[in-house]
Amino acid sequence: MKRTALFVMAMSLIVLAAQAAFAAPAFHIGVATLTVSQAEDTYRGAERLIKEYGAVEKGGMIKHVTMPDNFMSEMETTIAQIVGLADDPKMKVIVVDDAIPGTTEAFRRVKEKRKDILCFAGEPQEDPNVITSTADFAIGVDNILRGYLMVHTAKKLGAKTFVHISFPRHMSYELLSRRRAIMEAACKDLGLKFAFETAPDPTSDVGVAGAQQFILEKVPAWVKKYGKETAFFCTNDAQTEPLLKQVAKYGALFVEADLPSPLMGYPAAFGIDLKKEAGDWPAIMKKIEQVVVKTPGKGRMGTWFYSYGWSTTCALAEYGKRIVEGKAKLYNLKDLWKCYDKFTPGAKWNGSPYYDMAKKLKVKKFVLVYQDTYVFGKGYMKATSVKVSDKYLMIK
Repeated sequence: MKRTALFVMAMSLIVLAAQAAFAAPAFHIGVATLTVSQAEDTYRGAERLIKEYGAVEKGGMIKHVTMPDNFMSEMETTIAQIVGLADDPKMKVIVVDDAIPGTTEAFRRVKEKRKDILCFAGEPQEDPNVITSTADFAIGVDNILRGYLMVHTAKKLGAKTFVHISFPRHMSYELLSRRRAIMEAACKDLGLKFAFETAPDPTSDVGVAGAQQFILEKVPAWVKKYGKETAFFCTNDAQTEPLLKQVAKYGALFVEADLPSPLMGYPAAFGIDLKKEAGDWPAIMKKIEQVVVKTPGKGRMGTWFYSYGWSTTCALAEYGKRIVEGKAKLYNLKDLWKCYDKFTPGAKWNGSPYYDMAKKLKVKKFVLVYQDTYVFGKGYMKATSVKVSDKYLMIK
């Protein structure tokens, strides 16, 4: 009888342990991204979160919704998708990445329904003062400090000239024009020659194909004009692919893309199939590096080891989770870096609050971040350890 009682008790404990292991989460986290066709990296970030914490529909923590590809003409659909997440009574955090136009209004409506929900925005496409009017926290790529750091890294790689490629529409954006001005100032301070080259806007009559063809045809002439010890940078994602292709072929330098990711330009430029490695950044980087180091790009071409979009989607959700659980504090950057570290082992992150030039103050609700640069065949460049003078924050 004693053995039977002990057996029953043991089985009861096993059942209770199993039930506890699969107990429903105390709260839910909503994640809104674009589709794979528009923004694969952030979409894969949502998949990674589901792998970590499970999908709500299967008893887990993460509720993932996608926003329309034609988001500029379907803004109400975008807003509805985000606001709909607040109908879940267990929802405590909503992450939108990319925070496309309409996110500010969506967050306003969420707050009207549920003030208790934390609203986080990744890479906002609305002005800092606009998105922070409703978002509890926002993260953007640090186009201010990177203006100095890319030039600093280029010099470490042996660059004597830094060429910035863009067009008027992009130069009308505050952060992009400020970054260009900072790059020019950094070149002057660090002893490099700065040059600006104009390329066609992919949204103009020439289209994406015409803009890419222009880069393909121009880079050989530019390398001849400025020399092989020249680092090239362009502000447009579509033009990154042909730029990488020609930089590798003609032996120039490339520090990192406008929005760095191993998927930004490299697979297409080098003809690399990464379907099997989708979402596995170490495997993706290993495969790309094996190809790049066999070209003149070895030790001369870089990126971020982990996609910025993927990393930020994961980090924001983790940050919200820890805040709700009382394990992190809102606006505490040390807590934020720990969330990035969880999903990007081996990489280093840094950043600071956005500095509002008009108001002359730092905006704690909007943080600009950057990851250490990784150069194929060389490794990390320790860019996150470089001290950048505050004077660059004041450059317009």
